Amino acid sequence: MSLTIHGITASRAIRPLWVAAELGLTFEHVPTPYQGGATRTPAFLALNRNGHIPVVIDHRPEGEVVVWESMACALYLARHHGVADGASLTPATAREDAEALRWSLWTVNEVEKDALTVLMHRLAMPPDQRKPDLADVAERRLHVPLRVLEQHLAAQQARGEAHIAAERFTVADLCVASVLNWARPARELMAAHPRVNAWLGACMERPAYRALRGETHAD
Repeated sequence: MSLTIHGITASRAIRPLWVAAELGLTFEHVPTPYQGGATRTPAFLALNRNGHIPVVIDHRPEGEVVVWESMACALYLARHHGVADGASLTPATAREDAEALRWSLWTVNEVEKDALTVLMHRLAMPPDQRKPDLADVAERRLHVPLRVLEQHLAAQQARGEAHIAAERFTVADLCVASVLNWARPARELMAAHPRVNAWLGACMERPAYRALRGETHAD
């Protein structure tokens, strides 16, 4: 079997790329950008008619499996290319699998839109194009889901588990952190949720993630 992942790290494609890196998978990376028309070619649209990255192609003996939607790509790779051994990021129990599914969908529905607004209008866009009032509104709304995650992490810590689904880092953490990372420029929001802030900081220090983003630890 072999894998192909279309996308770039500076996009939602970071999710399947991060899973593949954490699992040590061998794959072909096709660095397809989301701008410039690369996702609108006939060849790409044959993979994903939506014209979006990422796309994962799993070349299996029984035939190709094509996966799109970034969370689906990440969860698929963890489930079908990881080992449910209780040591890797692959869910090892029904409870861990349920946590990965529900928190991944939760972060898309409850967090992603506002987190992206914070990123764009606090950091990513040129200063003259930013609209701070949009970021202010998004930050206020984010207090609600972050409070939910703060309470969940407190309950997890009470049972001796440091992460969303288990004691160890799993795909549940990866999926949620990949979205919440966009909200880190909202420093007051993060400071108001110390467990989330500490957990998120640890996730983003993972060597696999830092290597994908071309970062290194200082000596």
